[in-house]
Amino acid sequence: MKLSQISVLLCLLLIEPVFAGKADQPVKDDPYTVPVSVKYTLSPKWKDLHFKKVVADGDNSIFILTDAGLFRDFPGEVISKDLRYASLADKHPVDICIQEGTGYLYYLYPDRFLTNKHAGTICGLLPENQYSHIAVNGDDDVLLIGKQGGVLYNRGRKIRELDVPQGGFVRLYVSDNQFWYLSATGIYWLKDDKWIKIHSGNSMTAIAFNGDKIAVGTTDGYFVIDRSGKIIEPHNNRLPVPVITNMLTVDGKYWFATEGGAFVKQPERFDYFASERWLDQDKIVDMAADNKGNLYFLTPTGLNKVQFVQETLAEKAEFLQDNLRKYHLRYGFSSASRLVDPDDPTTMRLDDDDNDGLWTSFYLGSQAFRYAVTKEEKAKEYVWESFEAFERLLVIHPITGFSARTFERTGYIAGDTVPWRPAPDKNWWWKGTTSTDEFVGYLFVTSVIDQYVAQTPEEKKRVADYIDAIMTHIITNDYYFIDYDGQPTLWGRWNPDYVNSFATTQFDRRLNSTLTITGLQLAYKLTGKEIYKTEAFRLMEKHGYLDNMKISMANIRFTSGFQHDGITMGEDWNHSDDEMAFLTYWVLYHYAFNDDLKQEYAEMIRDHWEIEKPERNALWNLLTYGTSGDMDLESTIWYLQGFPKDRNRYVIKNSHRKDLEFLPKDIHTNFREQTTTELIPKRERPMNRHNNNEFIIDGGRGAHQQLTGDEYLLPYWMARFLNVIY
Repeated sequence: MKLSQISVLLCLLLIEPVFAGKADQPVKDDPYTVPVSVKYTLSPKWKDLHFKKVVADGDNSIFILTDAGLFRDFPGEVISKDLRYASLADKHPVDICIQEGTGYLYYLYPDRFLTNKHAGTICGLLPENQYSHIAVNGDDDVLLIGKQGGVLYNRGRKIRELDVPQGGFVRLYVSDNQFWYLSATGIYWLKDDKWIKIHSGNSMTAIAFNGDKIAVGTTDGYFVIDRSGKIIEPHNNRLPVPVITNMLTVDGKYWFATEGGAFVKQPERFDYFASERWLDQDKIVDMAADNKGNLYFLTPTGLNKVQFVQETLAEKAEFLQDNLRKYHLRYGFSSASRLVDPDDPTTMRLDDDDNDGLWTSFYLGSQAFRYAVTKEEKAKEYVWESFEAFERLLVIHPITGFSARTFERTGYIAGDTVPWRPAPDKNWWWKGTTSTDEFVGYLFVTSVIDQYVAQTPEEKKRVADYIDAIMTHIITNDYYFIDYDGQPTLWGRWNPDYVNSFATTQFDRRLNSTLTITGLQLAYKLTGKEIYKTEAFRLMEKHGYLDNMKISMANIRFTSGFQHDGITMGEDWNHSDDEMAFLTYWVLYHYAFNDDLKQEYAEMIRDHWEIEKPERNALWNLLTYGTSGDMDLESTIWYLQGFPKDRNRYVIKNSHRKDLEFLPKDIHTNFREQTTTELIPKRERPMNRHNNNEFIIDGGRGAHQQLTGDEYLLPYWMARFLNVIY
């Protein structure tokens, strides 16, 4: 849904810009359903088990057939051997099943079958080792199948012996009190004492019942027949993984298990559950569903649950806020955590990062908007807490007005050592080479603190002095960041000769012009110093910065041959540029010198947003809405609801999927590297920050790193502030 100029009134005051508009159709934050991964742990006394089968009984107890006997779930998502019945604890079932209708658990042993329901009265004695599979219908009929044949019981009374169909046994099923037999080449149902073949095929691996329909899985996709065997939905192998090993119908939807993960058929797409985000490994041995609609996937090494829970956006925000505060603050910086051992969350470490300032601007920004919405004093406290880190970046070294990238105590630097220098305080080191990315963070935090947090003259001056120092350094040094060696940093350059050396087809020309004018506007509004306004108009009028800023995104494309300090540029799209641009747009628009410029800015923001829409990024949508008035509302809510609480950067792969439609990897026709025609949900993609391409479908860091969650918190609180959700 597109909101175009809907009641957006942005009042630009001389001292403090304030957003005064609201969406015509705000979305109520009603509970929605999301899948959550639950991984069971195996009791330490057991190891090297061979897992065979999983079932869920009517009480939602989970039972697992193993080569060491029957195991089950225990509190705390632990699985261990089922020792509850002393008479069965030392026995190893051959098979287990759940009775249709009642949900009762039945056991098949080498010499008998039984259930502990009905006061234990149902038990049938059998010839030793003759039967290996069991199924029970709602009439207490018990079907047993072995290599030499079958037998039918009712409760403990033998009814008749049966032949078994030819073609290689796959699995027994029960549906509507009827027994079904699947072989690799045929589907049969039992009528009296005869197996009636309803369908012949090849390489069939599983079936799933859905009313009068039967979905049939194969080694190359699936198709659907009715109960007479007639094909009613054609063969489909455009699946995430076409080699199907098992199927279930849950709430009218087909679930598929494979050796490459699991997936469920939705009306318009397949939801794919694979990688460590969902499974301890992708090879699925068996699966089951409980009566709440949760799925259980058994792999050779463990039990995994996909649980469907209700949550609201506000509840997710509270969870991520608490988690960030507890585990991701480093000297006030919002820091991704590194796990020394990815399997042990207690090995968490917070390391320095080149972009500590930029990443923290998302967290600080979220708290500024939170304060604007709620007036909670804690939110205001958190803003100033992190702003102290920004202020310290300016003074930890002796270079006036230059901001360090980050700082760390002496002897504990985690990354490269070349750009680091000892601080005057011998207990600390600081990192130089500060980039444009960091400058964007400084602009954004200054803006939102000034707009929504700073209230007293002292607070206003504190923020003004901060940006004044940075912009004075930049102007004094001919629009460069000058590092400890007296030279411009590699990416801290806004000088006209540098900016205009880029072709009009390269985004750096537009972006660096935009950042420069934004900084000058902001500094002028906060300090009133005329030099900032004079310099801004000089750059716009004499050096073409305004024209640069208005270069259409349709003009940005592959540009061959341009190098900067030996680095080839212009040959692929850097999505960090999107991140820098949209954060800056908020400041550019709200601190415009006049209304005419504001309208020109709105047009250039809208121009950029138009090409960003396929990525469905909520933050870009909201930053655009709060300036130009445009927004893809549906995608904004889709992003927020789909953002996972689990921020671990698992290794994820999607490029093998047959259900996705891929675009050509051509630098001329697909410059922005959109891999698929439509964006898959965030829970199926590698977990990345806003500076990454949303269309990256493979990647990750092996769960060694966990993001902070401010990737969600900033757009959430902006959506609240802009009355997009309530």
